[in-house]
Amino acid sequence: MVIGDGVLTPAISVLSSVSGLKVTEKKLTNGEVLLLACVILVGLFALQHFGTHRVAFMFAPIVIIWLVSIFSIGLYNIIHWNPKIIRAISPYYIIKFFRETGKDGWISLGGILLSITGTEAMFADLGHFTAFSIRLAFAFVIYPCLVVQYMGQAAFLSRNLQSIRNSFYDSIPGSVFWPVFVIATLAAIVGSQAVITATFSIIKQCHALGCFPRVKIVHTSKHIYGQIYIPEINWILMILTLSITIGFQDTTLIGNAYGLACMTVMFITTFLMALVITFVWQKTVLLAAMFLLFFWFVEGVYLSAALTKVPQGGWVPLVLSIIFMMVMYIWHYGTRKKYNFDLHNKVSLKWLLGLGPSLGIVRVPGIGLIYSELATGVPAIFSHFVTNLPAFHKVLVFVCVKSVPVPYVSPEERFLIGRICPRPYRMYRCIVRYGYKDIQRDDGDFENQLIQSIAEFIQMEAGEPQFCSSESSSYDGRMAVISTRTIQSSSSLIVSEIEDFTISNTIQSSKSLDLQSLRSAYDDENPAVRRRQVRFQLPPNPGMDPLVREELMDLIEAKEAGVAYIMGHSYVKARRSSSFLKKLVIDMGYSFLRKNCRGPAVALNIPHISLIEVGMIYYV
Repeated sequence: MVIGDGVLTPAISVLSSVSGLKVTEKKLTNGEVLLLACVILVGLFALQHFGTHRVAFMFAPIVIIWLVSIFSIGLYNIIHWNPKIIRAISPYYIIKFFRETGKDGWISLGGILLSITGTEAMFADLGHFTAFSIRLAFAFVIYPCLVVQYMGQAAFLSRNLQSIRNSFYDSIPGSVFWPVFVIATLAAIVGSQAVITATFSIIKQCHALGCFPRVKIVHTSKHIYGQIYIPEINWILMILTLSITIGFQDTTLIGNAYGLACMTVMFITTFLMALVITFVWQKTVLLAAMFLLFFWFVEGVYLSAALTKVPQGGWVPLVLSIIFMMVMYIWHYGTRKKYNFDLHNKVSLKWLLGLGPSLGIVRVPGIGLIYSELATGVPAIFSHFVTNLPAFHKVLVFVCVKSVPVPYVSPEERFLIGRICPRPYRMYRCIVRYGYKDIQRDDGDFENQLIQSIAEFIQMEAGEPQFCSSESSSYDGRMAVISTRTIQSSSSLIVSEIEDFTISNTIQSSKSLDLQSLRSAYDDENPAVRRRQVRFQLPPNPGMDPLVREELMDLIEAKEAGVAYIMGHSYVKARRSSSFLKKLVIDMGYSFLRKNCRGPAVALNIPHISLIEVGMIYYV
């Protein structure tokens, strides 16, 4: 529903703001107003690529000027047209209203709801402000301004009933019409921008939790955390927003859809808040139930009134939410089935141990980073590599990138390092953990941090008897958190940065001259992803265990020989015995989403020049 809100908010905000041109002397037609609204919307979505940090400093002044403007106009109308309207604050009049109107009064709540929708856009940036600051803004700025403005409109309408269609713009004094029109349009753009940004954040977090297809996430600011742009979602939102604007051409119909979307979001948020009260705040269930019943009663009355508008445009957010839910469910279902296949078809450690340290193939210098979704065990794709490739890297690292259900993971807890098989096999596991709000920046330092983490693990394992007390226990499953602070403060390896890129060519490497020229061309074309060139050396430590020294030397030599990223190019198909519905979901829905979303190599910022992919079919 919030994603649907991201489609409807720009449509109703911009269209309603430019509709003021209908009441000017020129009296633009509906078609001309619609064309102007579409131009503004296209410009709004086209500018998302550049980020908001260049113009964000204007957002707060625009909103403040807008609030002051509507407060001033409302106050002027109260004084000028009907000062007695202040009595409307008394609850007596709402009781009288429902008593006289009955069912029609209840249905009108669906429209009355629109008087406060839009204010929730402020919560889009809740993560950047404290809860107290937002409460303060609502209680002492937004609420008084809205109440005074609507009182002013009511005072104006009490003397000018014929202006009920465009009451806001008709109530503006002629001398300040154009300044207010400009600031209204700018405020509509700011509100739309907030909801579009919130939609990007929600999509990113859904993707991190495995509930949305892989998308390209662009960080639009180097300094402000969390400012992101998702090209695919941006253009989809633009097409949907333009379709709704052109299709309805009426703020009343779009308002019906918008009100239902906002009210549903509030209704569900209240339920989630009751869970927070019980499980996070550790309050009694009785308190949560009282909170739930009170707010659900109030919101239920509004929601029931909004549901009556489903035939008059209210169906739009329902259709959008169903489509997005289907996409999320199909992606999550297919991803879980693929993961369960990997989980139940792991390579037997006995089979690996039977092959010996060479794995039955030639082990060449270099490091192979094998990406897998498994946090334990060896994925089935590895046996596919071993049986199809005549040679493999001397050092193998099984890398698993996990998004954990917490907002942020501190760098000190990011890397989990372990060993697979005994020491001579030179096989390790690395689990890289990110929170769903963490930003995976392509800073080119991942390889170096990984090597340092493995080296730290090797030394820690040798120095702590519990890690190597049982030879069989160290085969798999034993992991240790390697802190980046620990790495920087320890002396496992000496790191020296290479300033001249030509030095790297003198390092003895298994790479051919052609591959080196390809890499240099790739680095020239992609300066933003150029990796930091460093060399590792062992510290002078005569007391170091010879086996540890030998393993660390193998690691350093493998790093100098080069790093390759190895991934499985998987095809997921439903088994022949599967039901028709499952075949429809997997073979058509999930396959379509996989083919049309970003590849895992792009999502993980893996350089294409170092990528090896091997195809494999999953029958789930």
